[in-house]
Amino acid sequence: MHTMPDYGKKMTRNQVLVIDDDIELCGLLTDYLSREGFILTSVHDGERGRDEALAVNYDLIVLDVMLPGIDGFEVLRKIRKE
Repeated sequence: MHTMPDYGKKMTRNQVLVIDDDIELCGLLTDYLSREGFILTSVHDGERGRDEALAVNYDLIVLDVMLPGIDGFEVLRKIRKE
């Protein structure tokens, strides 16, 4: 007997980290995605983004590549290393 997966129970937390120095864009993403049930956290530089990504188990990370401090590629390398 084949049963269909229950996708409604799969995404219970919906926590998203946005690492981007464009504060207006972060605000827009927060406005739109919070209406859909996502919980957004935004940080605006590479070091804080790396620290936040390693401190919390986010479901999704949106990462800009051009950041002040360390760039997005270096942030990603450090996150993957951990």
